[in-house]
Amino acid sequence: MQTTLYDELGEENLRTLVDRFYDLVFENEQIAHLFKTDKNEIKERQRLFLTQFFGGPALYSEKFGHPRLRARHMPHIITQDDAVAWLSCMSVALKDLPIDEALKDELFKRFVPTAMFMVNQDEN
Repeated sequence: MQTTLYDELGEENLRTLVDRFYDLVFENEQIAHLFKTDKNEIKERQRLFLTQFFGGPALYSEKFGHPRLRARHMPHIITQDDAVAWLSCMSVALKDLPIDEALKDELFKRFVPTAMFMVNQDEN
């Protein structure tokens, strides 16, 4: 059986990543306004999604159906600057994890095209 990014990261590190990431997001002036619902609910959805995104069990799909990321994010105006701010928060959160640098780089590379795919508004 092939090892997944989820296997390499591990459940505890994933939880730490999500917690640290959302601490940063909710402090970020550029993107905090995009996250209006309960912080714990947001973190749990992200944990379920990232488990699946990194090759672990399909927990998100089992609970919420297909991720449909772009469709779920369409109600929110997301600019390229917003995506870059999101990636910046993720980069800092990854940096703090006690995992190999190569794994940090691989995880971050997975986030870049996904974050950019969420952009739905040109800069004004």
